[in-house]
Amino acid sequence: MTVLRGLRVLDLSRVLAGPYCTALLADLGADVVKVEPPAGDDARRLGPFREGESVYFAQLNRGKRSIALDLKNPDDHALLLRLAARADVFVENFRPGVTQRLGIDHATLAAANPRLVYASISGFGQSGPMREHPAYDLIVQAMSGLMAGTGTPDGPPTRVGESVGDLLAGLFTSWAISTALYDRERSGRGRYIDVAMLDALVSLQVTAMSLLTAAGSLPGRVGNRHPVSTPFDTYRTADGLVAIAVASDAVFARFATLVGRPDLPSDPRFADDTARSRHVEQVREITEEWSTGVTTEQALALARAAGVPAAPMWELTDAVHSDQIRQRGLIGEFDHPVLGRTPFLRQPAHFGDAAPAPAGATAEAAAPTAPSPALGEHAEEIVEQWLPGTGSA
Repeated sequence: MTVLRGLRVLDLSRVLAGPYCTALLADLGADVVKVEPPAGDDARRLGPFREGESVYFAQLNRGKRSIALDLKNPDDHALLLRLAARADVFVENFRPGVTQRLGIDHATLAAANPRLVYASISGFGQSGPMREHPAYDLIVQAMSGLMAGTGTPDGPPTRVGESVGDLLAGLFTSWAISTALYDRERSGRGRYIDVAMLDALVSLQVTAMSLLTAAGSLPGRVGNRHPVSTPFDTYRTADGLVAIAVASDAVFARFATLVGRPDLPSDPRFADDTARSRHVEQVREITEEWSTGVTTEQALALARAAGVPAAPMWELTDAVHSDQIRQRGLIGEFDHPVLGRTPFLRQPAHFGDAAPAPAGATAEAAAPTAPSPALGEHAEEIVEQWLPGTGSA
């Protein structure tokens, strides 16, 4: 996909939040130049590995080019400043204060390139009493309230099973960069963007915040069920689990017919969402009286026929191999010199007739994605293309 073709991005970020942000931009055709220290991004040394190569790094840095620079070396530092003067976007996730010490902060770069969109990603942001504290995904999940609300009522707080603090900070930053680029078309000037992992996770909790505002309290850990809608949970079947989601009275009426209890909507205990949520255990008993008498496959077929939203419990393996995900083109592939043919997860937005082709499509149907770069692999061509006539790196 090439909707960002011609956009020049300098990526000084490492490991996950920043590289995920710039991978989304690279997926859309941006020229992302990964500026690494001489030892490389730490993610090159993070597993899992295959043939000594980090699969994690390869998937996260597909479609980018690499140049290795020692920013404490005057010549390398000067080269980075020249590249920044030609860039549209600059992304970094150093701890606050580091870019000033390195002489690559927003004020310095924007003075030479007022059109530059400069994005900083950090654990706690560029302001506030915790701005210099180190942060990892576990830390911000623990502090955001998200972990406290995740898990079973009788169990401890549970981390969401992916590094959502990093990933959502990267996602919000890519969105903010696009917004700033749109604003630049009108104003002619770039913007400074400050995204914190903690802010990203707190901002997502809209249901919990509505409950806190309305009732002055939180629901606590409620397992898989929804805190304000019932039945909205996972339920036992004869051979596993089925997820059922009922979020309106109209759907509840169809659900009542599905489970053989058309009388339920007229019962005051189940007349509306609020009443049903007060009697969640009775709703569970009624649901599982029906669901345990059928297999998961049967439950799904019956629910779909009745117009009740239901789903099986898939692992990632099931999802990525499903016809739905593959036909949506979410799974891309690139040819890596060490890893060989390597799948990756594309950015998921479709742009009309520019929808990505499914993995394995012909070369005519799918523009190839470049693999992750070797450390410093593209130094000479980057200098030639971004700084023509200035000599090699």
